[in-house]
Amino acid sequence: MSYFVVDVESDDQSPAIGSMVSFGVVMVSDQTKTFYGKTKPITESFNPEALAISGFTREEHEGFDEPNEVMISFDKWLSEVNINGRPVFISDNPAFDWQWINYYFHKYLGRNPFGYSARRIGDLFCGMLKDATKNSEWKRKLRKTKHTHNPVDDARGNAEALVAMKKMGLKINF
Repeated sequence: MSYFVVDVESDDQSPAIGSMVSFGVVMVSDQTKTFYGKTKPITESFNPEALAISGFTREEHEGFDEPNEVMISFDKWLSEVNINGRPVFISDNPAFDWQWINYYFHKYLGRNPFGYSARRIGDLFCGMLKDATKNSEWKRKLRKTKHTHNPVDDARGNAEALVAMKKMGLKINF
């Protein structure tokens, strides 16, 4: 089983009311293996403030690839690079990121190769320190790649943090 850090940018808070703009994925064990998807909107509604975080305009977003094609490509990429069993989804905020990926996989492929769950980096870090108040400290201390809202950059920084946590003693095999 391989760990994949995923980061999503969207134009609203939920796939029930908005669309995924882009997402980045980094394989933790080999960070040269990345996936970047940009999907055109699936709804007419969007929150301009949320979209602005991605750095894209609505017109640019409307010119992105068809979501079904992106998700098919993502699924193919996952099956090519994943090692031994079901891939593991890990994120800075899976309550946000996982909902988008899960929805789009089910909408366009009828299944989610990650299954029903995800792991949260901040919770792993808090567990290592035995202190639930240190939820965001890992971002400042362990990331090397700057947080830019480019989802591949953000996923890469989070993967770097996981590698650093393993060096600190986290028992994790990726």
